[in-house]
Amino acid sequence: MRPVAIAYGRALRSQFSGRMLLLSIVPLLLSLALWGGLLYAGMQPLLDWLHALFADYGLFETSNGILATLGLGFLKTLVIPLVAMLVLLPLMIITSLLFIGVGAMPAIARHVSRVQFPALERREGGSFLGSLGVNLSGIVVFALLWLVTLPLYALAPVALIVQAVLWGWLTARVMSYDALAIHASLEERRTIVHAQRRSLLLIGTVSGLLGALPGVAWVGGALFSVVLFPVLAVLSIWLYLIIFIFTGLWFQYFCLQALADLRAGQVLKDIVP
Repeated sequence: MRPVAIAYGRALRSQFSGRMLLLSIVPLLLSLALWGGLLYAGMQPLLDWLHALFADYGLFETSNGILATLGLGFLKTLVIPLVAMLVLLPLMIITSLLFIGVGAMPAIARHVSRVQFPALERREGGSFLGSLGVNLSGIVVFALLWLVTLPLYALAPVALIVQAVLWGWLTARVMSYDALAIHASLEERRTIVHAQRRSLLLIGTVSGLLGALPGVAWVGGALFSVVLFPVLAVLSIWLYLIIFIFTGLWFQYFCLQALADLRAGQVLKDIVP
């Protein structure tokens, strides 16, 4: 736990540097360009399709009954926008994570390396294509699991836990690769990921809980006014990017420290017969 806490403190200090805050600008612009166009062109068709789907399969009665049981009957007129948000939210998060992983993690790695580990040898065990492959494969699995667990949103506490665990798995998978891609060899990366899998999952899960906050703000704010939907979407995307940059820093500090410790242990083993 101590290495996790130390890495957290280092990441928190780095998060508020001007360089790290600027890192969110390019992914934000990319996300806004992508989702601005998609929401402008596809939001109304999506709402119409969901409305027709609910009407054809009697889902309005089912959802109204569930909401009434939970004491949330006042939300029945917002069922379609809420379902649309729950469908779009993971897609927005995934694209933000992809932009951070591909666009920002190399800069984060260079920053952490220069500040904290200037003497750490670079063994280039990862690659851009490798990072892209890990990102895309993880995203596919995550998206499928997210869809399967959507009904759990009827039980908010359970949904929050499941969401955090899913994000924990995805971020641990994606960011541990990116954090070690430049400095670790393939064998070193595999060794660290295996030996530190619980710590990596812990960092990812805590980050997942933090990552739930923008989504809660988006959905909660939109309950008061659907007009706020696009504004809150932009704010949520930016908050996700900030959280992902912090998460990237946290993983980077932790993984590079684990790599430094691994190499120090190997050197000691070579010296002491």
